[in-house]
Amino acid sequence: MRLPELLQCPEALPAVPDVAARLIATFGQDEVDLLDVTAAIERDPALAAAVLRQANSAFFRLLRPVHSVRDAVKVLGLRRVRSLVLAAAVQSRFPAPPGIALERFWTFSFVAASVARRVCAPRQLDEDVAFTAALLHAVGELVMHQAMPDVMRDIGHEHPWHDLERAGAEYQAFGYSYAEVGAALCHHWRLPRALVQAIEQHVDPLHRAVADPLAAVVHVADWRARAWAMGNQRDLLIHSYPDGVGELLALDPDLLVDPAVAEPEGGV
Repeated sequence: MRLPELLQCPEALPAVPDVAARLIATFGQDEVDLLDVTAAIERDPALAAAVLRQANSAFFRLLRPVHSVRDAVKVLGLRRVRSLVLAAAVQSRFPAPPGIALERFWTFSFVAASVARRVCAPRQLDEDVAFTAALLHAVGELVMHQAMPDVMRDIGHEHPWHDLERAGAEYQAFGYSYAEVGAALCHHWRLPRALVQAIEQHVDPLHRAVADPLAAVVHVADWRARAWAMGNQRDLLIHSYPDGVGELLALDPDLLVDPAVAEPEGGV
């Protein structure tokens, strides 16, 4: 299926939930009323439940359980809650894509987001956008699995969705990958342009007239999360390390090969 045809499928670009749209509008705002954010989330019981579930997951390692949306917003802050709501919104629109175990998929996504924040923090890049872009960078897989279950299942036999060669297999089969599809969804939801571009370009950020540093960050985060999903094998990490992107970002390869870097930070 060609990309324009895929994006015309009713299930490909669903409407963004109202609460997620309201939180998307807070990107770049200097002052946001957290009480208003809390009330907006509470008006969508499904998203509220998803936020609480994620807030109480192992990723956040809080000292005490979070029992209400108000507590989640207070403890986690706007940026983290916004990312949780966006992830929950995507999951609500693609609740059971054939061929993908959602819990594993979102674990992978949070690992990527944590790596992205670690990588971009000392480089004066927008941590907020990098974290969210990495968290959502693979959502195109959910769209493709939902719209083309049989074809994606066939590709998955040789290259599972978390495989390091997955994007290449999709380009060979379709002429595009999950990256372009996910960027289309994020553009449709009016996420910030920098975030959409980072998702769209992250598979091969160096093959651009000017490399986007945020796309490079997401590339490294995606690579590290895939290596994590494949067992954190040291030989795999060493031989698959993206040298060119690492040089662009002036990264320390030894740091990224360390298994601990692919574990979500406390208080993500």
